[in-house]
Amino acid sequence: MGFEQEFERANRRAGEMQAGVPLAVSARFDRHRGRVFIELNSGLEIGFLPNNAEGLENASPEDLQKIEISPSGFGLYFPTLDADLYVPALLEGVFGSRKWMAARLGQVGGFSRSRGKAAASRKNGKLGGRPRLGTATKVK
Repeated sequence: MGFEQEFERANRRAGEMQAGVPLAVSARFDRHRGRVFIELNSGLEIGFLPNNAEGLENASPEDLQKIEISPSGFGLYFPTLDADLYVPALLEGVFGSRKWMAARLGQVGGFSRSRGKAAASRKNGKLGGRPRLGTATKVK
């Protein structure tokens, strides 16, 4: 298959993908609400907290003022941070790479409060609390 035929196939696939996925038509950072807002070609506007997106987690409001939209409408680029976000992934709740998302989920998991955790914590508290590191006795 020649280059021109590959190019035509790629353009056809991109066109098919664009037909089925909402595209970004504008994006802005709202300082008052502390969120990035994306307007889609469907008329829907979505917003998210920058600290929930890979590459934006330590951004200042000034860093978020300039947002470029890719010609396809699939990407957002923050030139000050050299950070890219993929709009279809954002719509699915994916705010970064698998590794980054797994690390974020791990952080959240450590803060979870369940009835079982609360009961175990109360029980440990009645026994004097959690044992200090290095003082646990070995089981033989």
